[in-house]
Amino acid sequence: MSWPAVPGPERPALLAAPGRDAAVATVAVLLTAGVFAAVGDHGTLTSIQRLDDGWLRLMVAGRTPPLTVIAKVFNILGLVYVTLPARIAVAGLLALRRRWWQLAAFTAAVVVSEVMIGLLKGIYGRAGPPDSLVVTTGTSFPSGHAVAASATVVAAVIALAPPGRRRAWWALAAMAFSILMGLSRAYLGAHWLSDAVAGILLGTSCAVVTALVVGQIQRHAEGRQRPA
Repeated sequence: MSWPAVPGPERPALLAAPGRDAAVATVAVLLTAGVFAAVGDHGTLTSIQRLDDGWLRLMVAGRTPPLTVIAKVFNILGLVYVTLPARIAVAGLLALRRRWWQLAAFTAAVVVSEVMIGLLKGIYGRAGPPDSLVVTTGTSFPSGHAVAASATVVAAVIALAPPGRRRAWWALAAMAFSILMGLSRAYLGAHWLSDAVAGILLGTSCAVVTALVVGQIQRHAEGRQRPA
């Protein structure tokens, strides 16, 4: 991927339109907060559980060997043995290119998302579906696979792709991958559908919010360095 020539010590800028990016981050956070609040409310959770039960029955009825193989491949892609080397590779590439602001945003997204996974799983303590096709550990809400996948791919797109149409296309691909990861968790019976939806939203929120914060710091720092 070639980077455009941009004057100044940091290139390219992490964010091109802070106002628009702030709006996107706000929407992501509100959607995430809404899902977590709904699952945390006992009355609402009863209705959500009915939807989760219906979705699980639909997934079980529609299981086929090819789809099961694909879902298990996504299960492997979400394991730490895959995500950790991928994250290290992205961070190493950014460091080699001296994209320090991008590296900061990517690293922050990964760290914040991992902290949130452990914290929220402990708070909610929700049991997962019975008879999962893959081994699961810990509580079910939110889906750790969905959080890690979403945070990693969205943060990687923001860090590696310069602002513009190219980033938009890569962002769509990242979201498609995140959705497929979430659906694969529900298909395998490893998580409820609401666990997967919450994981996708949380991982995406971590990526866009940390990028927004680091981008604002970058603009402020480079504005102070720019001569009058």
